[in-house]
Amino acid sequence: MDKKIISPCISICKTDPVTGYCYGCARTDQEKTIWKNEKTKNEWKKRNLENILKRMKGWQLDTFKESYNYKIKQGISLFKKKNLEKVD
Repeated sequence: MDKKIISPCISICKTDPVTGYCYGCARTDQEKTIWKNEKTKNEWKKRNLENILKRMKGWQLDTFKESYNYKIKQGISLFKKKNLEKVD
């Protein structure tokens, strides 16, 4: 069985009206929908991760990598963690 690939969503869900890419994860709405489909293969997810990384530059790429790696290890993105800490 394939190991689950964690969604690249880092809880910054706003879409750039010009590019159609999410400011947080650089995915399109269609790509987000495909990720949620239980029939989507890991091969597609790996390719999509490679593609979204190519879409990002500078601070967006740095922030995404830091938050996504944290999410993989801790199960929650840094942005979401910080928002939850504000509520406490």
